Amino acid sequence: MVPDSEPRLGKRWDRGRGLCGGSASGKTTVATRIIEALDVPWVVLLSMDSFYKVLDEGQQALAARSDYNFDHPDAFDFELLVSVLRKLKKGKSVKVPVYDFTTHSRRREWVGKTVYGANVIVFEGILAFANKELLKLLDMKVFVDTDSDIRLVRRLQRDIMERGRDIVGVIKQYNKFVKPAFEQYIEPTVQVADIVVPRGGENFVALDLIVQHVHSQLEKVRCGDSDWRGAGRALRTRRGS
Repeated sequence: MVPDSEPRLGKRWDRGRGLCGGSASGKTTVATRIIEALDVPWVVLLSMDSFYKVLDEGQQALAARSDYNFDHPDAFDFELLVSVLRKLKKGKSVKVPVYDFTTHSRRREWVGKTVYGANVIVFEGILAFANKELLKLLDMKVFVDTDSDIRLVRRLQRDIMERGRDIVGVIKQYNKFVKPAFEQYIEPTVQVADIVVPRGGENFVALDLIVQHVHSQLEKVRCGDSDWRGAGRALRTRRGS
């Protein structure tokens, strides 16, 4: 980690790259592969999963019965998320919550997780494009488009193996909340995306385009070019290509 007062890449701070897509679409995989391919110092990966709201007792009871909608915008603390991202893009250090999916609460030790401003900020989440204030902080918006059957299988594996849930509850939650939320809140935001990545982390052509673009932006910052914010819209990967 570096002190938040240390200068990087001149006076302009990175505005952030946003990755959106359905649950288990491969957003984290895409983000990780982009970061690995960038091979630049001081990169921050920020996950929307860290910003779930803490549930009260009634909501905890609903969650235990798979009757709480974790895919609705109201499930997230957008105010805290926007505040954290704003500070990061200004190069400031921030405290990021650590969310426990087994207890549906923030771990007490989350206050000790310090993240610093970076040359490149990558933010990923199912509703990454669902908030207007959040969108203003994202220079490049990438939509990860993965087949619904693949997403369901991945979610089953993740929730059963990593979050201690049973298959009946996972399928119930998927049909009642996950699928409708995707259709209502997530899929329509593909319209604001600069790049659509079909097949997620396996689409190496699209990943290479994104990495090239980020490198070009960083180079413009080094050269003091102030007219770089809209450059991402020149690159597009069409759905299904």
